[in-house]
Amino acid sequence: MLYQATRRLLSVPLVLLRSEAAKDAELLVLRHENAVLRRQPAGPVRYEPADRFWFVALSGLVDRRRWPEVFPVTPGTLLAWHRRLVARKWDHTARRRTGRPPTRAAIKSLVLRLARENPRWGHRRIQGELAGLGHRIAASTVWRILHEAGIDPAPRRTGPTWRQFLNAQAESIIAADFLHLDTVLGTRLYALAFLEHGTRRPHVTGVTAHPTREWTTQQARNLTADLGHRMESLRFLLRDRGGKYSQAFDAVFHSDDLHVIKSAPQAPRMNAHCERVIGTLRREVLDHILITSEGHARQVLKTYEDHYNRHRPHQARDQLPPNVQQRPTAVHNLDTHRLHRTRILGGLINEYRHAD
Repeated sequence: MLYQATRRLLSVPLVLLRSEAAKDAELLVLRHENAVLRRQPAGPVRYEPADRFWFVALSGLVDRRRWPEVFPVTPGTLLAWHRRLVARKWDHTARRRTGRPPTRAAIKSLVLRLARENPRWGHRRIQGELAGLGHRIAASTVWRILHEAGIDPAPRRTGPTWRQFLNAQAESIIAADFLHLDTVLGTRLYALAFLEHGTRRPHVTGVTAHPTREWTTQQARNLTADLGHRMESLRFLLRDRGGKYSQAFDAVFHSDDLHVIKSAPQAPRMNAHCERVIGTLRREVLDHILITSEGHARQVLKTYEDHYNRHRPHQARDQLPPNVQQRPTAVHNLDTHRLHRTRILGGLINEYRHAD
């Protein structure tokens, strides 16, 4: 465009004063040639794009028969420069984009977020959700984004996994499992532990050396009596297939409208939350204390249960203990608050709080 405008402006004096314009053009060519030579006193002469532009623009004012005498390059070179300048007007290579436009990073992040938060959604379901949010995107694009991220674009349709089921039903599940411990004299004791999945609150109902079915059923009755109105929020009891459980044990929970779910044989991971609490109990207490009798074991387990529910932080509850609902007020000036330590089980466990 600039080249065409320059040619038109220079052609105005050519129409009015043809002879004078041609002479002035020849003088301008010579002056510019002199400037080029001064710029490059030694070595071969190189013409910059601006030099070529100027020579080609002035060529329209000079008779073609005089081009070999006036211009420092051949007429063929002038015509080649002219063709290149004109061709740029019709060259749209830099402005042309091939294929689909790239998907914005924000859209990709949104697709992956919907896939993570809704594991049963396929690529077409995600596409529909995006359309409802005002993002028009092809289903094939959603499929490609999920595939590149290693996510199945068409997930399994047979139902949730065991972990997904437990997470979705956590508030209504209570689990039961046995743990064993040995006394100083080698006597093996058994304790029945229950765990509320929603609050992560454990309950150790009793300790005995002979866990019969009648004893286990009585522990179930004790638990339902202790929980009271909280039993109304529970819908499932998760337990293994051990012989210490009986139909009478299940009947205690059936009377409160709980459905008993039995884990697969030799599959402790199906009762992973209860297994983890028992492992914590062993690592923090039972592995570091000598149990002398059933009464001693009952007192140790009850003390730790109280500490666990009242004070011990839990990752699943954002570092809050099971019985605590609100985070304490932050203390900014530590110099004015004295830290108080409470020893639990003879100093085996310490609890810390700010003294009043």
